[in-house]
Amino acid sequence: MWATIITIVIIALIVGGASFYIIRAKKKGKKCIGCPYSDACSKKDCNGEKKA
Repeated sequence: MWATIITIVIIALIVGGASFYIIRAKKKGKKCIGCPYSDACSKKDCNGEKKA
């Protein structure tokens, strides 16, 4: 019983933390979340190469 509740709480915290990170990054204007070039995605693709 307790193991199930603890597991559900841990999963909810992980999903909630990931959602918070994504929402915060989108509000900062990042287009590709987790991409090292996310601030310049309009000029570069996510590999850092210039788009043709």
